[in-house]
Amino acid sequence: MVVSTYLTHPLRRPLTVAVTGAGSGIGLAQCLAFLEQGAFVIGVDKSPLPKALMAYSKDQLDYQVVNLTEEKAIQQLADHCRDMAYPINVLCNTAGQLDGYHPLEETSVGEWQRILQTNLTSMFLMSKYFLSFLRQQKASRLINMASIAGLTAGGGGVAYTASKHAVIGLTKQIAYDYSTDGLRANAIAPGAIQTAMTQSDFEGDGSLAQWVADQTPVKRWAQAEEVAQLTLFLASDAADYIQGIVLPVDGGWMIR
Repeated sequence: MVVSTYLTHPLRRPLTVAVTGAGSGIGLAQCLAFLEQGAFVIGVDKSPLPKALMAYSKDQLDYQVVNLTEEKAIQQLADHCRDMAYPINVLCNTAGQLDGYHPLEETSVGEWQRILQTNLTSMFLMSKYFLSFLRQQKASRLINMASIAGLTAGGGGVAYTASKHAVIGLTKQIAYDYSTDGLRANAIAPGAIQTAMTQSDFEGDGSLAQWVADQTPVKRWAQAEEVAQLTLFLASDAADYIQGIVLPVDGGWMIR
């Protein structure tokens, strides 16, 4: 019953949450989940405000269009949050990009740098510039979006896989360095999640999407909302003893 209570009502204290990749997919689902729980959300994305968030007022949501591959833009975002005196106690680094499953010989230096800049360096910069916000709180959460591609090969191409392995290392080191400050840093490793980023798998006759479902022990794709629910738990006080781990949301993919 205790576990059920926490999962149904996971947020036991007021939260101010920053979410990158808020314009679509998992990031958007995280924003909506936190908003539904009464949190104040700073949504960050390179795309304009999505329709799903237009109903929320400025008292609930501050949506910022930011190019997360530019350090200056992230620094300006942090300055904005400081000017607004936001007491940020949760940072969700969710923005990311696939690489077309390209192997080493088909990956240019430009593509390699672009994927790492988007998937890894943006997380480093967001964590760096928002660390002071998190350390000001008695209890804070950093939740990075990794992938099963950060735990094994085959979940992406060489650039994507390398970037997600590095995200896991980044998360663990931050957890190690700032544990005594009350910061809990963990990563989520999604498997097959049906979002705009994976839409190409469903194109044509959908055979690729069906193959992925068949290879997954639970025989289906997950929805972004399922990842968002796990995010709520990691952001809650119920997860205070969870530190520096990687939680797969993969329908059993990693146990095959």
